[in-house]
Amino acid sequence: MEEKIPELVRIYKGFEENSRELKQGLACNKGCSFCCKEAGSIDITTLEGLQIRKVMNEMPRARQKTLTKAFRQEIKKREAGAVVPCPFLMKNNACMIYEARPFSCRRIYSAHVCTRKNPPAVNRRVMDMADDTIKELQKLDHTGYSGHLSYILYMLSVPAFMETYEKGDFKPEEIMEFGKSHKIVINKMMGQ
Repeated sequence: MEEKIPELVRIYKGFEENSRELKQGLACNKGCSFCCKEAGSIDITTLEGLQIRKVMNEMPRARQKTLTKAFRQEIKKREAGAVVPCPFLMKNNACMIYEARPFSCRRIYSAHVCTRKNPPAVNRRVMDMADDTIKELQKLDHTGYSGHLSYILYMLSVPAFMETYEKGDFKPEEIMEFGKSHKIVINKMMGQ
């Protein structure tokens, strides 16, 4: 799967280049964290999750433990129906994995400063490009899955799943129960 990371980066860069003109004058900048707190669902592919796990594994052990605990709590709250901030959001409202952030974070932007009463204002053409990019990401990760960041990272922490995924095998029956209850999507089925 590591060999797919350069293609993942190319897809990210392609979206940025193709949408740059349409995103002129965006209000988002470092410390703007409305979407990180209020977006509700930060969906990723398993390939993106693999890249994020790599970054997490390079963090100090204490931070890894803190993140693991934060993700467990986030999963419980999310399963109870709560909208919770991204566990990667730091106290200064910066993202601790910014360079490796998933596409769902890369595609979000707003033409104005956001509040609960004034959600993000986006260009429809950019969102259409984003939808096409998601399909491209799912095609690249065709033996993988898509779903919320916490759930995908959890799946990748299960040794049997990780072994199957890293081999490039496709065994949706292994995650069927968890997948249905947590709205995990089979990437292979999305392009059909």
